[in-house]
Amino acid sequence: MKRFFRVFVRLLGCAQALLLCGCGGTREFTGADTAMGTVVRLTVFAEEGGTQKEEILALIKELEEDTLSWRLETAEVCRVNRTAGSGERAELSDALAGILEQCAELTKDSEGAFDPALGPLTQLWDIDGWAGGRRTGAFRAPEERDIAEALSRSGFARIHFKPPFGEEPASVCPEEGAALDLGAVGKGLALDRIREYLETDKTVTGAVVSVGGSVLTYGKKPDGAPWKVGVADPENPSENLGVLTLDGGAFVSTSGDYERFVEEGGVRYHHILDPGTGFPADSGLRSVTVLADSGLLSDGLSTACFVLGREKGMELVERYGAEALFVEQDGAILMTPGMKALFRKTQ
Repeated sequence: MKRFFRVFVRLLGCAQALLLCGCGGTREFTGADTAMGTVVRLTVFAEEGGTQKEEILALIKELEEDTLSWRLETAEVCRVNRTAGSGERAELSDALAGILEQCAELTKDSEGAFDPALGPLTQLWDIDGWAGGRRTGAFRAPEERDIAEALSRSGFARIHFKPPFGEEPASVCPEEGAALDLGAVGKGLALDRIREYLETDKTVTGAVVSVGGSVLTYGKKPDGAPWKVGVADPENPSENLGVLTLDGGAFVSTSGDYERFVEEGGVRYHHILDPGTGFPADSGLRSVTVLADSGLLSDGLSTACFVLGREKGMELVERYGAEALFVEQDGAILMTPGMKALFRKTQ
């Protein structure tokens, strides 16, 4: 059994260590570290400072520990999951209520291809655990009866909200065995928080940040050049399939079958699960890259489109006014018109 962990969208020219250089009164701060179980890379252009790397990493860890994690008892999602089956209503913070409201809309629009309440199913497979090295020994794919049982407890319809979204205070009452898992939008949400942070730091003139396969561009480079973001080749993730040329304010996320996966008996089991079947999605795609106006949307849409496949995925991104690039199993590339204008394939 082989274990793989791939960072599949990378920043071009991003160094591993923190660097500092002068550039016409603006300094460049570049660094890399880990958070949310993935690699974080950043380049920040600022008139002063040097603490942006540490502050951004602290922000990501705070988001995970206080809100998003289903594993950490300090996190709100974990506390909500613990109320499942108790009959008690768990009041939601404004932050989590807002996140779940957006997730509910995307779940509906994607006809369930994106679902933030697949906790029982994702925990059964635990592809992240196997691929990331938290699990040891020989991987075995779950039995079909166990998958069916986990599916019976999964789904956003089993997380009951009252009162309706937009009214306060919001609360939820999960059914017995139900569990939220916001992993499909977690890295995008981190980028949303990072943009908010950058907007408060008036010394920052530009930045590009990647959290795993999700990337944020912000502001401008000192020389006015556009941002360059590489998209990995699914067949050879160490190489770029091509490069996106972006202005500041872009959110880009990629979901692919090569990012986190395990193998058993020559069969690859990746981490993107199909809520309809309970198995890793098999839609004829290798990867989907989405450009949207928020991290949550780019992250969630890339997952939904990977599950839906090319045709329905294209309809979904167009509905949201987003741009997308689909890579099919045979290597064929399909893009929305707006993405075609931004993407240049590596020769």
